[in-house]
Amino acid sequence: MLAHTQYREEPCKSALNQCKGMPFRWTLNPYMGCVHRCTYCYVRAYEKRADRAFDDTYGGSIRVKTNVAEVLRYEVRRRSWRRETVAIGAATDPYQPAEGQYKLTRSCLEVLASAYTPFSLITRGPMVMRDIDVLQEAAQRAEVHISVSIPTLDMDVWRKTEPGTAPPLQRLKAIRRLTDAGIRAGVAIAPVLPGISDSPEQLEAVVRGAREAGATGVWANVLHLRSGTREHFLGHLARDWPELLPRYREMYRTDAYLSDEAKAPILNRVAELKAAYDVTDHRRYTITPAPVAQQLSLLALAG
Repeated sequence: MLAHTQYREEPCKSALNQCKGMPFRWTLNPYMGCVHRCTYCYVRAYEKRADRAFDDTYGGSIRVKTNVAEVLRYEVRRRSWRRETVAIGAATDPYQPAEGQYKLTRSCLEVLASAYTPFSLITRGPMVMRDIDVLQEAAQRAEVHISVSIPTLDMDVWRKTEPGTAPPLQRLKAIRRLTDAGIRAGVAIAPVLPGISDSPEQLEAVVRGAREAGATGVWANVLHLRSGTREHFLGHLARDWPELLPRYREMYRTDAYLSDEAKAPILNRVAELKAAYDVTDHRRYTITPAPVAQQLSLLALAG
């Protein structure tokens, strides 16, 4: 773990969080705060809204939910739990350095596996490879999908925009290890930064790398700048790419999101590259969850 980061060991009252307006209903975050310090992190907007630090000091204090696995175990054993998909890592990376010591993400995965609960997980941390054994067990019981975020393979862009993360090539190695183990693992090219990481050559490099690593899929999203993220990102833009500052101020002048028309060239290009490189599920070894009836009977036996 980083020496200059404060780690606050604090128990939590709930593990699962219900959300609206998202493709998933439930989220799980074993930690709060993130040391990756990505300049474009959308969580900064939520931090500002909660009147917490969203500038360069964000990530200097990490909340460690020491009892999160125990609370999660109680929640998924409730009669009301319907084994809906749980999204892990929506608000903070579940495989940031603190996980090496605390192993809270691993413990939560074990709980979800024991409860035959499907989940998706997104991370920039190659540490996900450590938990291949748990992911394999979980995938035998329910749908499991891992997304590894690799916005770019451009080393200059990576250093300037994701200063606390592992190098992109290490993340591609994680994809290879996961898919070789039979686990569904795709690449998220997110966010794409207009004028910075959206050239045809840059996008092709990521998609080609995804295919060579055995990724089961690839998807992309374009930068959005809500208040909190906007101020922080534009400040870094003024330092690293000052010539682009007027363009960004104009693009995001009236909305935090680019229009569908503005995003289309990027997303269409990624879709074309995905088809050209045939980035689909080519796993030699796949894991199929047990039939629902068998899962329910095993759950009943487990009490």
